[in-house]
Amino acid sequence: RHQRGFCVWFTGFSGAGKSTIAEILAVLLMERGREATLLDGDVVRTHLSKGLGFSKDHRDTNILRIGFVASEIVRHHGVAVCAAVSLYRATRDAVRRVVGEDRFIEVFVDTPIQVCEQRDTKGMYAKARRGEVKGFTGIDDPYEPPLDPELRLTTTDCLPDDTAVRLVRYLIERGFLLDECDERNYQADW
Repeated sequence: RHQRGFCVWFTGFSGAGKSTIAEILAVLLMERGREATLLDGDVVRTHLSKGLGFSKDHRDTNILRIGFVASEIVRHHGVAVCAAVSLYRATRDAVRRVVGEDRFIEVFVDTPIQVCEQRDTKGMYAKARRGEVKGFTGIDDPYEPPLDPELRLTTTDCLPDDTAVRLVRYLIERGFLLDECDERNYQADW
């Protein structure tokens, strides 16, 4: 199982810490010999989903595109680390089915919206509160939190590095990664 592909899917409000944790996790995975591809929602929107708006249909299309790319990475034994608001539960569930139930790890970055607003470097929450931006997740468009994510993380009580290390431990416990002792034994067998 440790050689199979898998997808770590971060979901949560804008500013929750998804991208930060995802970037650290991708580095930790590569340090452990796993090729990890980071698919960040903001980056995907400027390239793969350029031209899409923020209607429900467009948001679903964006997430399904990320999910399709992730499924191809996983199918080829790679690791997809995805960080996207992905506000609709049904769309995340559709991605889970495309990637594969046993290869999809949903991580809910459960950061209170008030904290996300304080972290908002782009000023989007303030614009949404003033009515300058419509359909902003958590303000006038509801976010559907996962009902049963594989992991629920908070970012108000620990550092992103510690959170990423917790994720690595989870992946080892579930057999997606070898722990360092198993890794040395595996390499010795070659």
